[in-house]
Amino acid sequence: MEASEILRLVQEQEIKFIRLQVTDIFGQLKNVAITSSQIQKAMGNQMMIDGSSIEGFVRIHESDQYLWPDPDSYIRLPWNRGLGNTARLICDVHNPDGTPFIGDPRYVLKQQLKRAAELGYTFNVGPECEFYLFKTDEKGRPTMEPNDQAAYFDMGPLDNGERTRSQICLTLEDMGFEIEASHHECGHGQHEIDFKYAEALRAADNILSFKLAVKTVASQNGFHATFMPKPIFGAAGSGMHINMSLFRDGKNVFYDPDAPQQLSDTARHFIAGLLKHVPGMCAVLNPLVNSYKRLVPGFEAPCYLAWSTQNRSALVRVPAARGQSTRVELRSPDPSSNPYLCLALCLAAGLDGVENKLEAPDEVAEDIYGMDPVERENRGICNLPGSLKEAIVEYQADPLIRQTLGEHVYTQYLNGKRAEWEEYRTRVSAWEVQKYITAY
Repeated sequence: MEASEILRLVQEQEIKFIRLQVTDIFGQLKNVAITSSQIQKAMGNQMMIDGSSIEGFVRIHESDQYLWPDPDSYIRLPWNRGLGNTARLICDVHNPDGTPFIGDPRYVLKQQLKRAAELGYTFNVGPECEFYLFKTDEKGRPTMEPNDQAAYFDMGPLDNGERTRSQICLTLEDMGFEIEASHHECGHGQHEIDFKYAEALRAADNILSFKLAVKTVASQNGFHATFMPKPIFGAAGSGMHINMSLFRDGKNVFYDPDAPQQLSDTARHFIAGLLKHVPGMCAVLNPLVNSYKRLVPGFEAPCYLAWSTQNRSALVRVPAARGQSTRVELRSPDPSSNPYLCLALCLAAGLDGVENKLEAPDEVAEDIYGMDPVERENRGICNLPGSLKEAIVEYQADPLIRQTLGEHVYTQYLNGKRAEWEEYRTRVSAWEVQKYITAY
């Protein structure tokens, strides 16, 4: 859309407030709200922010930055109508001289999409986001009690989150999403809503909008929605599987009807690139200390570097659909990750495989969880990092990570994750107290 169309929509829809949104390098959504009287100024890229107050942006002596709204991201938000209709615009961050800010996660993804376009590719992404609903106390604070005792694919009345999940779906449709499916997941109080794939930049925008809508509708219904990867010990963790495909001239280049398994050489090279670089990407795809409590055997979360056309214990899976729907599913990312950086790294890794014609290892059809360590070693199946500390080491060891993120984001992100690990390492947990307080 053009800026003039945004001005028209604001007037026609009687919008009173517009939220100008950005994300910090750790994927936290930030915004500044303006009244409709300021929309022309905003669409002229004249809205200034203090970048030194946003995690990973700039230092205090160079804090002035400008928001450049993306007209195609305009959405009327279907809540908070008590004070008047509200819309949102996702923005790119620019320096005072008009150049893009290299620390903007959206810019990082745009750079990789530009590289793909120069090779003739369009990168499409379909995310599968899982989340938990927890009850809240009398003060509205989250408890650790799930909102139901239902299990995979259960329905109401056992699934008493069904109504909230349906409201979320309708809210998302009101925001322009095409909802493909929704259902109860394995854990008590765990849910999944799948929406249609999109070009990668829009898909990353959609992930952030999805999380905001889920949390908002849940709160309105007296629940707390969390995208924490592993909120409950012994229960399934929440993942964000990423389904990816490359298109050229409107055709899916992962599909080859005459190739084994109907997977093209491009698809196999892309898979090889992912398997090569995922260890270094883990600090971004699985960014929390808690993320590695999910990546353990027994809950269909991947722990090992392997690929398969069927096996859900593999890191990379190729779902059965072929033709234009042929896609590669990366199963390790979780929904706490920054979607812009996550997709930028996935694309960079895949393109490294394509450009350098990396060879994927043999498919692993067997249950990897059931193999003993010796068998996995003999078959060349390596482990993913087992902790954020290990992931940080792999992050530093892979030159592709620095090259993709750029020096600014790479360094700021590394410093933040090191500080997070150090805080965790020195904190005394409830488990330690329970285990040792009387025994020693």
